[in-house]
Amino acid sequence: MILGRERLDAAPVACAGLLVVGDPHVSSRRPGRRKDPDWPAPVLAKLEHCVALANDRDLAPVLLGDLFERPVEPDESLKSRLIRVLKGFRHRPLANVGNHDIRHTRLSDGDSLAMLAVSDVLDAVPESGPAAQYRVGERLIGLGATPFGQAIPSDARGLFPGADAVVWLTHHDLAFGAGYPGAVPPEAIRGCALALNGHVHKRHAPVRIGDTLWFNPGNITRGSIDLIAHVPAVFVLSGDLSLREERLPFAADVFDLTGRQVAADASPEAIGRVESAFVSLLQAETTTDLARSDDGALIREEIEAKFSRDETPEPVRAAIRSLVEAAVAKRGT
Repeated sequence: MILGRERLDAAPVACAGLLVVGDPHVSSRRPGRRKDPDWPAPVLAKLEHCVALANDRDLAPVLLGDLFERPVEPDESLKSRLIRVLKGFRHRPLANVGNHDIRHTRLSDGDSLAMLAVSDVLDAVPESGPAAQYRVGERLIGLGATPFGQAIPSDARGLFPGADAVVWLTHHDLAFGAGYPGAVPPEAIRGCALALNGHVHKRHAPVRIGDTLWFNPGNITRGSIDLIAHVPAVFVLSGDLSLREERLPFAADVFDLTGRQVAADASPEAIGRVESAFVSLLQAETTTDLARSDDGALIREEIEAKFSRDETPEPVRAAIRSLVEAAVAKRGT
């Protein structure tokens, strides 16, 4: 269901702990430089492993957001396969809403995640606030969530009367360590002992800020080459709020490293002018690069590299990026 107060008004979910699952990014479109011949089988296999782990240990699954790579997944067969997997959980999954899950600023009926929610395959949290309660052993844990684009609360005191601890799920551009442009440092949530963030793809060490221990576990799907060293894992959250890593099965050699392990040609002929980016764009509609990258990631890499070399003005960059997106979308229909 799309949650209101249903889980809060019901009895707490009795379980042995929570299974924290980072962003899966389920998609029929093979991402980036992945070279798997059977995509999206690796993603579904990881989720099936999560089902077996959760059921074997009586864990209630919580998803940190971006269940889908695109707000509207066009492959009906894939959605049926995903539904079959998710219905295998003994405890119905609770899902925060990520930026990839929504076309607009809020979850809406046209989104694939909403379809799964109204079909009672999972419970989705559409608005920031208290979401559910879990009875883990003798401890009562209150779980809140803030979807992407909504304000993370600064104070959770009083939201879960009688709870022994409060845990909060977020899906935001938060700076763990060095961070990246546009990311903001996580802040304390008064009355919240643990906050778990999705969205940021790499795992980062926990940081304590005031009352709150923040942790970003990272994706369970390595969709881009910057995650080549990332080990996909889920985390078991116990009643004492300790987290234990459970690594998921994965193959090490899944990225096409063509052009990434040799020195770039810096000759004037190779660098060219900005108009060569348009030539690359036209080439994107052939079968060469897009056949190796269903989402156009390889051609995007080439064009972005040329932008940097040529110091292309931002308006020109924006126009070319728009054409690339249109070309990729046209190919995917």
